[in-house]
Amino acid sequence: MAETVLDYETEAAHYDRTRGGVPRAAAAAGAVLRLVPPGARTLLDLACGTGLVTERLTRPGLRVLGADAAHAMLRVAADRAPGRVLRADARRLPLPDASLDAVAAVWLLHLVPFAAEIVAEAARVLRPGGVLVATVDKDASHDVGSDVDAILRPHRTAATASDRADLVTRYAAAHGLAPAPGTGFTGHGQGAAPRDTVRKLRAGYFASWFPGDTAAVERLAAALAALPDQDRRRPDPRYRLACFVRRS
Repeated sequence: MAETVLDYETEAAHYDRTRGGVPRAAAAAGAVLRLVPPGARTLLDLACGTGLVTERLTRPGLRVLGADAAHAMLRVAADRAPGRVLRADARRLPLPDASLDAVAAVWLLHLVPFAAEIVAEAARVLRPGGVLVATVDKDASHDVGSDVDAILRPHRTAATASDRADLVTRYAAAHGLAPAPGTGFTGHGQGAAPRDTVRKLRAGYFASWFPGDTAAVERLAAALAALPDQDRRRPDPRYRLACFVRRS
């Protein structure tokens, strides 16, 4: 994984502000909806967090539910999608087999070591013809070729990421999900600025790159601090959404 698994109970209060806010959420929701079949009637937004994306997954005739494991996140999400959020582990959903037309997993699989279990559970709750839509290769998406990336690149974990597209495709195939055309969207507000990247490094956002090695963190921080335009954000990432269809 590219970053440590944060405490989402405490992150809830400022999560949206630090993750691109409404523009990024709207871009994500629009991309998901492009991959959901026109006839779909039910969609589950896995790891819905504060519900910022969930409330934008709107289309006539489509009922959208959100699920998350963090109480604090769900308290915020419940205000945005009243009566449509539930607390649940993405590996053990309190839903019957073949009960949904679509499942979305946006910015989830890169965070966990059990992506295969999440894909299996999504396959279980999908009806034949239903779709799983998931972001893949998130860490790689953040490398836009900037000067910040030139410093971070040797430490990135894209090659071993749990949301690698080839891995997710393999997990999907094992549970009757066939690949379908995907899409992409811009991560508005997520372009890296050197000073902010240093702050994130010291806060532990990339702890899995060098666990416990504070000296490495400071070496990286010094290199970033030497870059020009410390507060100028470099280009935004372009995220990739993969799509898989439940076979009959």
